[in-house]
Amino acid sequence: MGKVSIDREFYLGIPGAFADIRVVREGQDAYFVEVKHGYSTTTLLKHLHRKYGPHAPAVRWGKKLVLVVDLEDRPDWAYLEAELPRCLAPGLEYEIWDEQRLRTMMQERFQTDLQAVTAESLVDVRQAIDRAKGFEVFGGSSLDEYEHDTLKAQLLWHFSSTRLKQLRKNGRSAPRDIFPPGTYRGVAVLMADLCSFSSYVRDTPDNELIRECLTSFYSKARYQIINNGGMFYQFVGDEVIGLFGVPESDESCAERALTTALTLADIGKSISNHWQGRIDRAQNAAGLHMGLSIGELQIVSLRPFSRTHIGAIGDCLNVAARLMAIGSQSEIVTSNSFYRRLPENLQTHFCESEPAEAKNVGRIKAWKLSAEQRDIAIANRMPHESAHQPSRLPVAVPHEV
Repeated sequence: MGKVSIDREFYLGIPGAFADIRVVREGQDAYFVEVKHGYSTTTLLKHLHRKYGPHAPAVRWGKKLVLVVDLEDRPDWAYLEAELPRCLAPGLEYEIWDEQRLRTMMQERFQTDLQAVTAESLVDVRQAIDRAKGFEVFGGSSLDEYEHDTLKAQLLWHFSSTRLKQLRKNGRSAPRDIFPPGTYRGVAVLMADLCSFSSYVRDTPDNELIRECLTSFYSKARYQIINNGGMFYQFVGDEVIGLFGVPESDESCAERALTTALTLADIGKSISNHWQGRIDRAQNAAGLHMGLSIGELQIVSLRPFSRTHIGAIGDCLNVAARLMAIGSQSEIVTSNSFYRRLPENLQTHFCESEPAEAKNVGRIKAWKLSAEQRDIAIANRMPHESAHQPSRLPVAVPHEV
């Protein structure tokens, strides 16, 4: 199938406009996915026109739109079908995925029956998908006979199925051998948290909105990390931690961590934009703070002989946390050793920062990628797509769809 890159909340060049998902397959044009189940026809057309209309620059980054929408209880479908082409930029193809299309795909790919799009049925679908991924990674006589035990489920929580298949191919065949406790060197650490999180919470009277925004951030951040070949480690409050170069170190781990930080920045801005749009008090900051470091980690079992519950300790975790704390909104701050692991074409976008005074760590030599330089870096990124499309990532890495 070739390499695939997936970005969630892809910035479309218009303030407040983000594609739900953007997918790029090696050698093919990129396409967007918009999940608009439950939207009224008027609201749906308004959103599509703002994001993908004749005056929107979306066609620079994608040639097709896949619209996931509910049609069974939509009496004005004929009107929507007629208006849809007028809402989209010339040359942007589109494809409709309705309930029947989703049912068919779920049955063909995961042998699960999606009777209705409800919270309960989607939980069942997620479990079926995870089980199918487990069977794809760990094998067995048949999907019906496959046992998706706790360890396999945990591995699929921390890593993508693509990454796990790669690790098994490299000789880590048994689930207990994939990520044992021990010392791991050359691990790139990414930490990111929401800017002004306490202020957003304080000024939000609706607790449901707080939970909605956090769940959205958690889900999208985790998938961005594992789909870029990293390991999702954990969430701590509004903070996410990803590790790259475990359990096997590689020369591209720093570059992949930076790739992920760049895409997480858009996720953070999208979450903040959504949250700000639903509360009265204007917030002073939006997006994420991000810190990146590289070094040695100790992976420790949290109970004897366990592989399902693990913890990590190491100076690079402390350094990444301190660097994250000194960054401004949507600013990426790296340690010197992390910066030195990046290719020269990416180093040029960073500016050396004053040494950072870090509690219990010491003075850290740091480098910063400002929000403005981040945009320039994205514009100048080496393309891994077709020649007429600007790439958004510094490297092409295997993703799971």
